[in-house]
Amino acid sequence: MKKLLLSIAFMLTGFCALHAQEIKRFNPDTIKSVVIDTAVVNIKSHKLNAQDFIDAVLADTSFYKAFHNMKGYDFIAENRIYTFDKKNKVDGKIYRKIHHGDVNGKHVIETLAKRDSGNVYKKNGKYQLYTVEMFDYIFQNAYNSDFSAGEGLPGGGKNESYKDKLKTLIFRPGTKVTGIPFLSSKTEIFGKDMREYYLYQFARGTYLDSIPVYRFKVIRKPSTSDDDVMINEMTTIFDTRTFQILGRYIDMKFSNMFFDFNVQMNLELNSYNGTLLPAKISYQGNWNVPFHKEERAAFLILHKGYKKE
Repeated sequence: MKKLLLSIAFMLTGFCALHAQEIKRFNPDTIKSVVIDTAVVNIKSHKLNAQDFIDAVLADTSFYKAFHNMKGYDFIAENRIYTFDKKNKVDGKIYRKIHHGDVNGKHVIETLAKRDSGNVYKKNGKYQLYTVEMFDYIFQNAYNSDFSAGEGLPGGGKNESYKDKLKTLIFRPGTKVTGIPFLSSKTEIFGKDMREYYLYQFARGTYLDSIPVYRFKVIRKPSTSDDDVMINEMTTIFDTRTFQILGRYIDMKFSNMFFDFNVQMNLELNSYNGTLLPAKISYQGNWNVPFHKEERAAFLILHKGYKKE
């Protein structure tokens, strides 16, 4: 039962929080990379409506494929990870500078720099925190994740692994993630039962100084009770020229007798010679389940220097 609760809690968000305290490090927010032209946009003047954005979010595959596309590129990943104690003081630091490249037709990972300090590893050499291990799996591809196996999106079947459920939550937000007690329906924020809890906001702006974008923000209504929703906000950045998704920010929080979490995560893409690839991933949050040590962590992952292999 203990392992089941732990797996459910981590699978749900990968990274969760016990309290609503903000860890002021790598505070993730897509909007910080976007200069907004106006606070309010009459989206109808652009011949668009809320359903157009919802349909694009639910149908999008390019965001997931951007991570799959990494397998075909030579690039540098610079990763900074901090873990925190109960007083939100740093108790562990991990730094990696990693070269992803090609040797004789095979993708290889070479560590260029490595610095660890504090409470990072167990005696058996594994990470102290499941948070770090799962983040490694999802985004750094250290454990041969299925980004290398094909371009299919993670599904929603009964037998999908906890890791696949996590991928579904990250790469297919707004869809139902099955098999999560008490929370499966709360991930389906565009469904008929959840729409009443949310407001939609639109803005136009510029991403990375040159790319014209729409910002589509889904925010829980102020009158909504804490236990009615799990996702407080989901912001998506669209290229106005192609309607491709370039950035996603998600803020999730929930508390019940099985787990408590409060997590914010931001993922940003950039186009390299016409191909979308990950540029920045940032995260902060804590999570806790009964009979297991609370975990608090913050991440900043930067990808740069992409070259086609």
